[in-house]
Amino acid sequence: MKTEIKAYAKINIFLDILRKLENGYHSLFMVMQTVGLHDTVTAEKAESGITLSCSDPEIPDDERNTAYKAAKLFFEYTGIKSGVKIHIDKKIPHEAGLAGGSADAAAVLKGMNEIFGAGLTQGELCSISLKVGSDVPFCTVGGTCIVQNTGGIISQIKPLKKTHVVLVKPERGVSTALAYAKADETRIYHPDSVKIMDCCEKGDFEGICRYAGNVFEQVVEVPERVEIKRIMRLNNASLTQMSGSGPTVFGLFEKAEDARAAAQMLTDDLGKVYITETV
Repeated sequence: MKTEIKAYAKINIFLDILRKLENGYHSLFMVMQTVGLHDTVTAEKAESGITLSCSDPEIPDDERNTAYKAAKLFFEYTGIKSGVKIHIDKKIPHEAGLAGGSADAAAVLKGMNEIFGAGLTQGELCSISLKVGSDVPFCTVGGTCIVQNTGGIISQIKPLKKTHVVLVKPERGVSTALAYAKADETRIYHPDSVKIMDCCEKGDFEGICRYAGNVFEQVVEVPERVEIKRIMRLNNASLTQMSGSGPTVFGLFEKAEDARAAAQMLTDDLGKVYITETV
């Protein structure tokens, strides 16, 4: 049996680091949103073992890959004695702050649940996925969510209204571990989580854009960010900021023609440009 799952990227409308925990992880408060840019993950039953392949040769095909880890944890949790063959058709750029690896892991868990008929609930899938990585539970749920602590507390909220999204991924990647280390040693300004929650509850798109924020912009240097944001604002972006620990910068546009105009002005030296929409 074989199945094909779309693994959607995410953006962070809001990201605040509350504190570093005793176990070394960080307690976060985030508003996360799925966007249409996606990888395609194929999962197929095999007699034994875990085989992973990817269209991008730079992506590891062993236990370093979150999709491989997810498959291993699925077998451990369910006790199913079998194997799986996984292929990832990669479209989401890696080291981009878009949760590409996490999305693939979530897709593997959902795909394996289907082909093996395990009958795991969404709660069980999220429990397994948290062991893979902090963004994987959200990628398992998708949509528009408030995500708290280390990623395991997820509250689905009113969907963000249908919005056109332009993503720009500068050439260089950003190490998430180094970004958190820099945040730990920096006195950061914390955006207003109470106001963003209130706007999310009301479905107030303008308010959401007004109180959006990402603390990593205070500690992660992306030289292209200023110019990317300038061009997006010039073309009527309702919101433009960095996603995750970067370096990708996104813009939300209410009109498709504004999104296309921004994308046309964003030149190759600023990064790879993608046009998509909220999902």
